[in-house]
Amino acid sequence: MTWNHPRGLDPLNAHAVEYAKRHGVNIAWDARALEDFEAFPLDELAEKYDLMVIDHPHVGMAAASGCLVPFDPSIHFDTVGKSHESYHYVGKQWALAIDAATQVSARRSGALDRWPQTWDEVMRLARDGKVLCPLTPVHALMCFFTLCANEGHACATEGDELVLPIVGATVLSRLVEFATLLPRLCLDSNPISIFKHFVAPGEFGEFAYCPLIYGYVTYALHRDAGERIEFGDIPGIRGSTLGGTGIAVSARSRYAKEAVAVAIDLASPQTQRGIYASSGGQPAHRDAWTDKSVNAAAHGFFRNTIATLDASYIRPRFNGYIAFQQSAGELICTCLRGQMPPTAAIGQMNTLFAEAQRSK
Repeated sequence: MTWNHPRGLDPLNAHAVEYAKRHGVNIAWDARALEDFEAFPLDELAEKYDLMVIDHPHVGMAAASGCLVPFDPSIHFDTVGKSHESYHYVGKQWALAIDAATQVSARRSGALDRWPQTWDEVMRLARDGKVLCPLTPVHALMCFFTLCANEGHACATEGDELVLPIVGATVLSRLVEFATLLPRLCLDSNPISIFKHFVAPGEFGEFAYCPLIYGYVTYALHRDAGERIEFGDIPGIRGSTLGGTGIAVSARSRYAKEAVAVAIDLASPQTQRGIYASSGGQPAHRDAWTDKSVNAAAHGFFRNTIATLDASYIRPRFNGYIAFQQSAGELICTCLRGQMPPTAAIGQMNTLFAEAQRSK
């Protein structure tokens, strides 16, 4: 099971064909919607699927339920950022990183002369009506995490307090101010929706820039400059909230040995800089991100964002975090809609954060 987007499905299908030729093992991939991918209980998927593409906040759930096969701890791949490490939890490696992503900046090809270097520059562009940003609950929370870490006050990954109240209220106030300068459509848009607005003709043509959005190599691969999106580092570079995906093996699988071998092959540098990248994937291995031919095909997508990825922040991963993530994101959005003051939202988020760990 993977997620239903060309970046999430096409490289896996291409690898399956190639792997069957080499090893005589047939792999059939199903896909589910991105929103479902972010929230669906992992232990239920493990009842049906041998191989699953997951994101690292699910490893706490995996460790608690025992639904995944841990990988041999000696297996380690040189990934960008902490992509490989993000699947290491309570002493075990629950998945192997195959896709690396974090919030980066994006602009419509040719729309800006230079990348904004500071948040003051971002705000000026927003006041000019040139900025979009995905602010559905989960992505609004990711923006909050990034802005906190970017300021040198990264949110906690465990404990009784997610963020110092004064820091959280200050950062959330800035995010509220930013959101008031954006079209209301941002509150209902995920990254894919924002990218479509960038390349759509007509009424959305004036938008040029997004300061915080998960990078998608898919939109950098377009040969037509009018449909291509360019990607770069976020202002300040540090603290972007890590995303990406890893490949995991179900503990219920009858073919666990074969599935582990497939997973290791998918995460290997040969596959990552080869068929995975050439089939529209967004690899995790550093060899792919620094490969000249991979970068040439993607108009420098990897080279132009690697600094932000290497300086990214790993969000919490404890069992119970996924439910907290949705609730905290909804609190952030309540503030962005002007229905709650930031100080009250931060207080409730800290309470929810502590409760989520006690109830795990």
